[in-house]
Amino acid sequence: MSITLEHLRAAVNLNGFDAESAHRQMAPSVNRTRPDSGARQAGVLVLLYPDAGRWQIVLTRRTENLRGHSGQISFPGGRRDPQDDSFTATALRETHEELGLCPPDITVIGLLTPIYIPPSNFEVFPTVGTLPSPPVFEPNPLEVAEVFTFPVDNLLDARYKSTEEWVFQGARVWIPYYTVQTHKVWGATAIILSELEYRLRAVVPSLRRD
Repeated sequence: MSITLEHLRAAVNLNGFDAESAHRQMAPSVNRTRPDSGARQAGVLVLLYPDAGRWQIVLTRRTENLRGHSGQISFPGGRRDPQDDSFTATALRETHEELGLCPPDITVIGLLTPIYIPPSNFEVFPTVGTLPSPPVFEPNPLEVAEVFTFPVDNLLDARYKSTEEWVFQGARVWIPYYTVQTHKVWGATAIILSELEYRLRAVVPSLRRD
């Protein structure tokens, strides 16, 4: 079954959704803490657009020279600036700076649940937005090493999900990840994707099981 814009809108705006359970599906086994009062705050954009009948999700690979999360796979976004009147404004501003996409061209369809990233002490607020057609990206070479997309329905296919064992601070931990092209998408980005996945499963009965 193809995912439609109506499915996406219904999923993102679903009331009473258990986001914490969805987050746990892709959270590293070591990542179980909550933000403290001193956590920094950021906004990211989960950007989708239709292409050849399938909705695509936009991800970026950060450049190696960035101070935080260098080289990692992420959504466009960044730290909230004082002039931003909301986390959505932050996400749209950062998307323009990173990918050259104009905020008025993006339709915001809702918000996902904030998540906390312990290593960097950031609380991240995701906004979901859509474009009507495939965009022309103009990535900022200082921040973005690569832009790539994948079909949103891949989130619902068990073949694109796996786990591997890492050693973290001397302890063995299990890291869940999505396979996206040649990339392993884990951590905060995977947790946000997991919420979108399970919201879609909740609104489309045929998607509730792999």
